Amino acid sequence: MDFEMVMQELETLGKERTKKIYQSNGAQEPLFGVATGQMKPIFRKTKINQPLAEQLYATGNYDAMYFAGIIADPKAMTVADFDRWIDGAYFYMLSDFVVAVTLAEANIAQEVADKWIASGDELRMSAGWSCYCWLLGNRPDAEFSESKIASMLDLVKNTIHDAPERAKYAMNNFIYTVGVSYVPLHDQAFETAKAVGPVEVDVDKKKSKFLIASERIQTAVDKGQIGFKRKHVRC
Repeated sequence: MDFEMVMQELETLGKERTKKIYQSNGAQEPLFGVATGQMKPIFRKTKINQPLAEQLYATGNYDAMYFAGIIADPKAMTVADFDRWIDGAYFYMLSDFVVAVTLAEANIAQEVADKWIASGDELRMSAGWSCYCWLLGNRPDAEFSESKIASMLDLVKNTIHDAPERAKYAMNNFIYTVGVSYVPLHDQAFETAKAVGPVEVDVDKKKSKFLIASERIQTAVDKGQIGFKRKHVRC
């Protein structure tokens, strides 16, 4: 399948209801409104195809950008490639669920994520922390430096309440993910979650909600889920 064929197929699969849901979360035109599960048959025709992924991502079309993440070859992507992708990620569903997910399968994942976390830019920070969540939830504990993850927990504890909105979500999720999926620091993550307490985030201009990582970790403990790892990062 070439670029035009993929775009035509995505357009055919678009649904107005799905489009409105995506727009309510921050997606902007152009987009078709394709449910992610509907993309699997197209993937069976394209397979992994980095040049096609680059063409699709460059369109600025949300559905095409999402599909680009499915067919990308993360190990073929450079730091500059990932920087270009995060530049194009204009809201969290792209930064955290396309770019961060793709980065999590690359050998340079931690290097790039560390840079983004330190950037001070909301969506780069969000993608960096989210990437660590995908990594910790999939890769063996032995692949990580315990002291590094411990220092990252301390960084979250000291900065989360003053972080940009989307970064707060990702940082809160980082505490939870360490507490559930990275066994060596389960106790420290739980203590960090308690120390951080409820994290207030703006849902919209009129109301806010509170994220409470300690309650989520406790639920995972009660369900016997400590040590959980995903088989795959990408669908």
